[in-house]
Amino acid sequence: MIFLSFAVRNLRRHWFRSLLSVIGIVIGVAAIASLGIMGNSINLLAANLISNVGDTIVVTPHTAVGGTFAGDPRTAVDATLSSRQVDEIRRAASPNRVIPVLQGADEVEFGRGESGYAQIIGLDPEDIPILLDVAAGEYRENQPGALVGTNLAREYDLAPGSRITIGGTDLRVAGVLAERGFAVDINPDYAIVVTEDWYTGHFGTRSGNGYAIAIIRVGDIGEIDAVKEAVETQLNRREDVVDIIDSRDVLGQYQEIYAQITVFLIEIGGISLLVAVVNILNVMYIAVTERVSEIGIMRSIGVLRRDILKIFLYEAAILGATGSAVGGAISAVAGYAASVAAVEVFTAGTTFGEGFAVFNPAAVGFIVFGMVFGIGTSILAGLYPAWKAAHLLPVEAMRHA
Repeated sequence: MIFLSFAVRNLRRHWFRSLLSVIGIVIGVAAIASLGIMGNSINLLAANLISNVGDTIVVTPHTAVGGTFAGDPRTAVDATLSSRQVDEIRRAASPNRVIPVLQGADEVEFGRGESGYAQIIGLDPEDIPILLDVAAGEYRENQPGALVGTNLAREYDLAPGSRITIGGTDLRVAGVLAERGFAVDINPDYAIVVTEDWYTGHFGTRSGNGYAIAIIRVGDIGEIDAVKEAVETQLNRREDVVDIIDSRDVLGQYQEIYAQITVFLIEIGGISLLVAVVNILNVMYIAVTERVSEIGIMRSIGVLRRDILKIFLYEAAILGATGSAVGGAISAVAGYAASVAAVEVFTAGTTFGEGFAVFNPAAVGFIVFGMVFGIGTSILAGLYPAWKAAHLLPVEAMRHA
């Protein structure tokens, strides 16, 4: 304990220099932990936003850019599936249900002089209740009208019975769809869903001659890989005609992307901490230089090398522990605030961010990791100065007295 008290005394004697070292550790630990918490929150949020459609396979026209992530703008080309290709998909996926989807966009008037372009989705009336849930109103196969995405309805104050005009054609809102979030198949929250007949009658050839995607609903989840292989064999025999994915593929892509983002953010925080560690190394080296005579006196009265080593390592550990403790507390607050802000940005206009838990075992793990890393690197930074102090020869050290 006497050597620990020596270390505390020495740090107090040079309190301003010690304070600057502690501040550096605080910034580094807080950066590592808070950025790690934010990256982890974004990763979990992305997984939550991908709707649970584990029984769904999506077939899309093959694009020139392959092996990318879902939503890559380079894949947004004007390509469609023909009716013949949809029939081939049905044969390959039988007896599972195949739902072809028409997608386009048109100017929509919502009343009160408000208008804008919105996505229009065309589906077979029998497929609508299988693929989508209605939150308000009702939808019957033989009843004319449109289903409006929940976010679009919320933004323009639409309800069952409201009137909208799509490209000059008046249409009644039959119902408002339940919030679905980002799904591997279709994302109707900001879209308008109409029947396939209405879609083709309204757009004609303006939206192309085929379907944007074909959705396969697999009855037995265990057969997903077998169905994907059957479609692959049927349509991609000679060349790649279609791309085939399921929610596992999309979730894996996003998890990989956001895991890399988390690592990148932690590395940024690590750079800040390394700067602080260099500062501690400098401070400890200066301390050894200033206290050569003191070290010589202690060595001459019988203080062992390992005891001299302990004094300087204690000083480095105290600086690291103090800075890490304060940095850990700050990171909890900063990480929470940054994560909440990120969740609000990613879920703007939706309810998916409500009740999202920022703090979880992984978040606590980042705080602990940051603190342990801060203490460990501080001790490592003090090793060389401590070793140099412990190996000073008493006679040479006494010359500075």
